[in-house]
Amino acid sequence: MKYKVLLIEHDIVNLRVLKRVIGKANLDVISATTLTQAKAIFSNTSPEAYLCAVVDYNLPDAQHGEAIDFAIDSFMPVVVITSSTEDDVRNNILSKAVVDYIPKKNAQIYEYLSRLLIRLEKNKNIGVLVVDSQRKQRNAMTSLLKRHNFIIHERPNAESLNNYLSEHADIKLVIIDNDLKNEAGVDVVADVRKHFHKDTLGIIGSSTSSATEASSRVLANFIKSGADDYLAKPYCHEEFFVRVIQNIEYLEQIELIRKTANADYLTGLPNRRHFFSQVNEYLNRDLEHKTLALMDLDFFKTVNDSYGHDHGDIVLKEFSKLLAKHFSTQCISRFGGEEFCVFLPNVSLKEAIPLLDSFRVAVSNKRFIRKGVGITCTVSIGVTSKFKRKVESMLGYADENLYKAKDGGRNCIVGDG
Repeated sequence: MKYKVLLIEHDIVNLRVLKRVIGKANLDVISATTLTQAKAIFSNTSPEAYLCAVVDYNLPDAQHGEAIDFAIDSFMPVVVITSSTEDDVRNNILSKAVVDYIPKKNAQIYEYLSRLLIRLEKNKNIGVLVVDSQRKQRNAMTSLLKRHNFIIHERPNAESLNNYLSEHADIKLVIIDNDLKNEAGVDVVADVRKHFHKDTLGIIGSSTSSATEASSRVLANFIKSGADDYLAKPYCHEEFFVRVIQNIEYLEQIELIRKTANADYLTGLPNRRHFFSQVNEYLNRDLEHKTLALMDLDFFKTVNDSYGHDHGDIVLKEFSKLLAKHFSTQCISRFGGEEFCVFLPNVSLKEAIPLLDSFRVAVSNKRFIRKGVGITCTVSIGVTSKFKRKVESMLGYADENLYKAKDGGRNCIVGDG
């Protein structure tokens, strides 16, 4: 779904630039230069179609932020842009349920807005859990989180917290108060960290403390127990968002690094190293069946020689998509060149043969098209269920069967026998 952004800005030059910025974030822009015009436009659409509204604080017919109230009342997250940086204007803006405000005098306004819009769209798939015994404190945090489109979870205590986290895979960040009714937050963090690593779950500890020394002591205890950050109450909403976002973005950066390290650069499939790691985990389990298939595109050198390496890359990418589609629940990998591998845990050799043959037929029926030129390819497959301690032994048997498939005319499957 491609979301819309309602842009209300009276300055024509700034309007034109902002429309380009929002468009680059892959969002549709619905623009208005006055509050009256915005109301007319919005009366014919549903708020669910809008990611947010970007609103100028001072408009010809709304000079004191009235357009902000209109957008909030229309159930849209609101980003405010303003040419005034005076305290009374800032305080007025922050007294409203806005996502953020951006001074027009800030030279980084356009870059920041672009990142903020992308962030608001990503947040729709990210869960944040607030654990706090005080309903008022929970409501204050969840209200702020809703402005940024997060999926909200809340609990008054830490009972069965690890089970709850396991059942809700969307949760990427937990905010835990230290003064829970039956348990200290720092102890909860220590227990959670036994089950959830810092690379997959962020934790922010929180507490109310009037004394600086006491607050520092709680902060240190949270960090030592495994928290990533600390939020002292009371807090301003800008500090709250900065801490939440920086912890979410840290996890995203770790995930990106992991994917980059584990993925083949051309096809995006898991690479050989990651495949070995995945499969050896399965082989250490007590599985009834272990089946591995090694496959190789037939006459792939001819494709590169006849049509060029660009067409060869198209074949490899489209073949990989087909492989991922057919074996979405299995371990797959590009081993290098035109060689690929599939491991099928708890699938017998007898069950695997028809699955692999269905894939072989799909490959032979597919046309790989580049610049109007279409070609066809076939694949040879060697499959085995023989196993001696490590995946390397299975690969040896599968490779022997693949050689037989190549020697037997290609475009076929050879298994143990």
